[in-house]
Amino acid sequence: MTTMYWTQLDSPVGKLLLTADAGGALASLSVPGQKGGRSVQSAEAEGWRYDAGPFRAAADQLAAYFAAELKEFQLPLSPHGTEFRQRVWAALDEVPYGATVTYGEIAARIGASRAAVRAVGGAIGANPLLIVRPCHRVIGADGSMTGYAGGVERKARLLTLEGALAG
Repeated sequence: MTTMYWTQLDSPVGKLLLTADAGGALASLSVPGQKGGRSVQSAEAEGWRYDAGPFRAAADQLAAYFAAELKEFQLPLSPHGTEFRQRVWAALDEVPYGATVTYGEIAARIGASRAAVRAVGGAIGANPLLIVRPCHRVIGADGSMTGYAGGVERKARLLTLEGALAG
Protein backbone atom coordinates (compact mmCIF):
# COMPACT_ATOMS: atom_id res chain seq x y z
CA MET A 1 0.00 0.00 0.00
CA THR A 2 1.30 3.44 -0.95
CA THR A 3 1.88 5.90 1.87
CA MET A 4 -0.17 9.10 1.63
CA TYR A 5 -0.05 12.05 3.98
CA TRP A 6 -2.60 14.69 4.94
CA THR A 7 -2.86 17.88 6.93
CA GLN A 8 -5.27 20.76 7.41
CA LEU A 9 -4.59 24.49 7.19
CA ASP A 10 -6.74 27.45 8.15
CA SER A 11 -7.35 29.97 5.37
CA PRO A 12 -9.59 32.94 4.57
CA VAL A 13 -11.83 30.57 2.57
CA GLY A 14 -12.14 27.95 5.30
CA LYS A 15 -10.15 24.92 6.38
CA LEU A 16 -8.03 23.43 3.63
CA LEU A 17 -7.36 19.69 3.50
CA LEU A 18 -4.12 18.85 1.72
CA THR A 19 -2.94 15.39 0.72
CA ALA A 20 0.46 14.36 -0.60
CA ASP A 21 2.11 11.24 -1.94
CA ALA A 22 5.04 9.50 -0.26
CA GLY A 23 7.47 11.83 -2.04
CA GLY A 24 5.72 14.92 -0.69
CA ALA A 25 4.11 15.98 -3.99
CA LEU A 26 0.72 17.62 -3.48
CA ALA A 27 -2.05 15.28 -4.63
CA SER A 28 -5.13 17.26 -3.58
CA LEU A 29 -6.33 20.42 -1.91
CA SER A 30 -9.98 20.38 -0.81
CA VAL A 31 -12.28 22.77 1.02
CA PRO A 32 -15.24 21.89 3.29
CA GLY A 33 -18.34 20.97 1.35
CA GLN A 34 -16.45 20.67 -1.92
CA LYS A 35 -18.23 18.66 -4.57
CA GLY A 36 -16.11 15.53 -5.02
CA GLY A 37 -13.54 16.76 -2.50
CA ARG A 38 -11.71 14.76 0.11
CA SER A 39 -12.49 14.91 3.81
CA VAL A 40 -10.51 14.14 6.96
CA GLN A 41 -12.73 11.12 7.46
CA SER A 42 -11.93 9.75 3.99
CA ALA A 43 -8.20 10.35 4.53
CA GLU A 44 -8.27 8.50 7.84
CA ALA A 45 -10.45 5.72 6.43
CA GLU A 46 -7.96 5.18 3.60
CA GLY A 47 -5.17 4.76 6.16
CA TRP A 48 -3.37 7.97 5.33
CA ARG A 49 -0.97 9.41 7.86
CA TYR A 50 -1.45 12.82 9.42
CA ASP A 51 1.85 14.69 9.08
CA ALA A 52 2.27 18.43 8.49
CA GLY A 53 5.93 17.96 7.48
CA PRO A 54 5.44 17.33 3.75
CA PHE A 55 3.27 20.45 3.48
CA ARG A 56 5.62 23.19 4.72
CA ALA A 57 6.23 24.68 1.26
CA ALA A 58 2.53 24.48 0.38
CA ALA A 59 1.56 26.14 3.68
CA ASP A 60 4.08 28.94 3.13
CA GLN A 61 2.98 29.52 -0.46
CA LEU A 62 -0.73 29.44 0.41
CA ALA A 63 -0.15 31.99 3.20
CA ALA A 64 1.71 34.24 0.73
CA TYR A 65 -1.07 33.80 -1.85
CA PHE A 66 -3.79 34.79 0.64
CA ALA A 67 -1.65 37.80 1.65
CA ALA A 68 -1.58 38.80 -2.07
CA GLU A 69 2.19 38.32 -2.11
CA LEU A 70 2.34 35.22 -4.36
CA LYS A 71 0.96 35.02 -7.89
CA GLU A 72 2.21 31.61 -9.01
CA PHE A 73 2.61 28.42 -7.00
CA GLN A 74 5.85 26.46 -7.37
CA LEU A 75 5.06 23.10 -5.83
CA PRO A 76 5.55 19.49 -6.90
CA LEU A 77 2.11 18.15 -7.87
CA SER A 78 0.81 14.61 -8.31
CA PRO A 79 -2.90 14.77 -9.12
CA HIS A 80 -4.47 11.67 -10.61
CA GLY A 81 -6.61 11.95 -13.72
CA THR A 82 -7.05 10.79 -17.29
CA GLU A 83 -4.81 12.12 -20.04
CA PHE A 84 -7.62 14.46 -21.14
CA ARG A 85 -8.04 15.83 -17.61
CA GLN A 86 -4.28 16.29 -17.28
CA ARG A 87 -4.29 18.38 -20.49
CA VAL A 88 -7.15 20.53 -19.20
CA TRP A 89 -5.46 20.96 -15.82
CA ALA A 90 -2.19 21.95 -17.51
CA ALA A 91 -4.12 24.62 -19.44
CA LEU A 92 -5.43 25.97 -16.12
CA ASP A 93 -1.84 26.43 -14.99
CA GLU A 94 -1.35 28.86 -17.88
CA VAL A 95 -4.12 31.24 -16.76
CA PRO A 96 -2.30 34.11 -15.05
CA TYR A 97 -3.09 35.53 -11.63
CA GLY A 98 -5.77 38.19 -11.86
CA ALA A 99 -7.07 36.98 -15.25
CA THR A 100 -10.11 34.94 -16.22
CA VAL A 101 -10.86 32.68 -19.17
CA THR A 102 -13.94 30.88 -20.42
CA TYR A 103 -14.53 27.16 -20.70
CA GLY A 104 -14.47 27.58 -24.48
CA GLU A 105 -11.07 29.27 -24.32
CA ILE A 106 -9.67 26.37 -22.29
CA ALA A 107 -11.12 23.93 -24.85
CA ALA A 108 -9.41 25.88 -27.65
CA ARG A 109 -6.10 25.94 -25.77
CA ILE A 110 -6.01 22.15 -25.63
CA GLY A 111 -7.20 21.73 -29.21
CA ALA A 112 -10.60 20.35 -28.25
CA SER A 113 -13.64 20.92 -30.43
CA ARG A 114 -16.40 23.33 -29.53
CA ALA A 115 -18.54 20.28 -28.76
CA ALA A 116 -16.01 19.25 -26.09
CA VAL A 117 -16.71 22.28 -23.87
CA ARG A 118 -18.87 20.15 -21.54
CA ALA A 119 -16.10 17.59 -21.19
CA VAL A 120 -13.67 20.42 -20.46
CA GLY A 121 -16.08 21.72 -17.81
CA GLY A 122 -16.22 18.26 -16.28
CA ALA A 123 -12.44 18.05 -16.15
CA ILE A 124 -12.22 21.50 -14.57
CA GLY A 125 -14.85 20.48 -12.01
CA ALA A 126 -12.79 17.40 -11.17
CA ASN A 127 -9.62 19.43 -10.50
CA PRO A 128 -8.27 17.97 -7.24
CA LEU A 129 -6.02 20.96 -6.53
CA LEU A 130 -8.30 23.89 -5.79
CA ILE A 131 -6.58 27.28 -5.49
CA VAL A 132 -3.14 25.88 -6.47
CA ARG A 133 -4.43 24.87 -9.90
CA PRO A 134 -6.61 27.92 -10.62
CA CYS A 135 -9.93 26.53 -11.81
CA HIS A 136 -11.54 29.51 -10.03
CA ARG A 137 -10.28 31.67 -12.94
CA VAL A 138 -12.65 29.97 -15.40
CA ILE A 139 -15.95 31.78 -15.93
CA GLY A 140 -18.95 31.44 -18.21
CA ALA A 141 -18.88 32.84 -21.76
CA ASP A 142 -21.27 35.57 -20.58
CA GLY A 143 -18.93 36.51 -17.70
CA SER A 144 -21.02 34.71 -15.08
CA MET A 145 -19.61 32.94 -12.04
CA THR A 146 -20.58 29.50 -13.26
CA GLY A 147 -19.79 26.44 -11.18
CA TYR A 148 -16.92 25.91 -8.81
CA ALA A 149 -16.49 22.69 -6.85
CA GLY A 150 -15.57 24.76 -3.79
CA GLY A 151 -18.67 26.94 -4.09
CA VAL A 152 -19.32 30.09 -6.10
CA GLU A 153 -18.88 32.28 -3.00
CA ARG A 154 -15.29 31.00 -2.57
CA LYS A 155 -14.67 31.49 -6.28
CA ALA A 156 -15.75 35.12 -6.01
CA ARG A 157 -13.53 35.63 -2.93
CA LEU A 158 -10.50 34.21 -4.76
CA LEU A 159 -11.12 36.32 -7.85
CA THR A 160 -11.58 39.42 -5.67
CA LEU A 161 -8.30 38.66 -3.88
CA GLU A 162 -6.57 38.45 -7.27
CA GLY A 163 -8.16 41.69 -8.48
CA ALA A 164 -10.12 39.99 -11.28
CA LEU A 165 -13.43 40.86 -9.63
CA ALA A 166 -14.34 44.14 -7.99
CA GLY A 167 -14.72 43.75 -4.23
